[in-house]
Amino acid sequence: MSRETSPLAGRPLPPSELVDIGKLLAAYVDLQPDPGVPAQRVVFGTSGHRGIAFARSFNEWHVLAISQSICEYRKNQGIDGPLFVGADTHALSQPAFENTLEVLAANGVQTMISADGEFTPTPAISHAILVYNKGRKTGLADGIVITPSHNPPDNGGFKYNPPNGGPADTDVTGWIQNRANALLDGSVRQVRRVPFAQARRAATTHAHDYLDAYVADLGNVIDFDVIRSAGIRMGVDPLGGAGVHYWASIAARYQIDLTVVSAEVDPQFAFMPADWDGRIRMDPSSAHAMQRLIGLKDRYDVAFACDTDHDRHGIVARSSGLLQPNHYLTVMIDYLFRHRPQWNPRAAVGKTLVSTALIDRVVERLGRKLYEVPVGFKWFSSGLFDSSLGFGCEESAGASFLRRDGLVWTTDKDGLVPALLSAEISARQGKDPGQLYTQITEDLGRPFADRVEAAATPAQKARLGKLRPDQLRRDALAGEKIEQVFDRAPGNNAAIGGIKVVAQSGWFAARPSGTEDIYKIYAESFRDEAHLQLILHEAQSIVDAALASP
Repeated sequence: MSRETSPLAGRPLPPSELVDIGKLLAAYVDLQPDPGVPAQRVVFGTSGHRGIAFARSFNEWHVLAISQSICEYRKNQGIDGPLFVGADTHALSQPAFENTLEVLAANGVQTMISADGEFTPTPAISHAILVYNKGRKTGLADGIVITPSHNPPDNGGFKYNPPNGGPADTDVTGWIQNRANALLDGSVRQVRRVPFAQARRAATTHAHDYLDAYVADLGNVIDFDVIRSAGIRMGVDPLGGAGVHYWASIAARYQIDLTVVSAEVDPQFAFMPADWDGRIRMDPSSAHAMQRLIGLKDRYDVAFACDTDHDRHGIVARSSGLLQPNHYLTVMIDYLFRHRPQWNPRAAVGKTLVSTALIDRVVERLGRKLYEVPVGFKWFSSGLFDSSLGFGCEESAGASFLRRDGLVWTTDKDGLVPALLSAEISARQGKDPGQLYTQITEDLGRPFADRVEAAATPAQKARLGKLRPDQLRRDALAGEKIEQVFDRAPGNNAAIGGIKVVAQSGWFAARPSGTEDIYKIYAESFRDEAHLQLILHEAQSIVDAALASP
């Protein structure tokens, strides 16, 4: 089934449709989750625990339980360095931050919070962890980011980053999740907690200037000299997110022509045009959500935006408007591996298995190795950490890459650095990323891509997640011989929780949704739109037949 676009898409919502912040904050405190209801328990997905206060899936009890669980996990693992904590601009992030600090202080954890209450992007937390841990074998730091990413204003979220600076792996999140749910089962009576005012004054609570530390180091990742020399004019819309005050500091420190389109912060996000379904999402890769910046594209050589925790990017090129995430990821890879001479010549390119196959072709032309993994940025953290990966990316506009000297920058997604790279690329190449993408497709082929969703029962979703290649009784896809069918990622042999089918000029991948009773099919063709639609049609038939089998 295709998604139906709301008539509100691309327009600011009427006041009656905006979230009531007072009621939302009250629900966070007053509505306690029922541990007997699965949807109200702690669930760590690919990006931590997320939920909605009104639905009792992100409330005070969740945050208290997760925070206590992390304290116990750290103790069990011998992690006794400082814990870096940051929060974004969602309404629920501030009370969640206060609850987190109450628990950390009660447990005697040395905690680094932002100076003057500044909002903190996800990459600034990863950067702080890595800088602190450099050269250390003991007393290692880790981090917490309180954010639901680009999700709607009524959402809350909570992520844990271990000492490698990246998103926690499933063995870590599984332990934290299970212990947190045990604490919920006990009505959080085992959670250690002190009042916020006491926690704020505690000897273990320290201020850290995330903004200055991150911005001061950016020149080791981005070539600001070439941007400044070329006079590249940039526009940025922080979308009211955690990096809202970072951009002016970047412009001033590096003396670049960067205009902040809006520095407004509003927990209702009333300034945001609605996304495709009429809901507000701070999604920088959505043409509906990015209408404000797209409308200004002719004023700048390149313009960009980031989501609320600034770990995703969206690029608006004068030549082509808003680039699809896969298009810009391809351009970045092609550029970086040609213009970072200090990088290890054996450093590979990481991508998730539902990212465009044009990346595969670019990587082959560059003579590099491709590292294809399941969905989730955590799969790239160790490779970025030891520089065996030069670049890691996922199809939803998440990426990070190494410093110019070939050493680790961040091991979590970073939205600011890819955004600024678009200016470096334009300056050095004399063409914007949209023009460069067109040039790449002229050389290597133009992909046509789409994604569809279809209803599936929980039992069918479980069956799809365990689907094996030998259950697909076909040898052709859209008129071409099937060359590969796999249920484990080629890069690291990790289960993909679904299946991917590859032919010479097209592929599809099918995965169950982790949050809804649907499955998703991603498909791509290097022929034309008609061939893409044929792949999608046959893919749905293949998956439906597999789901119908006992």
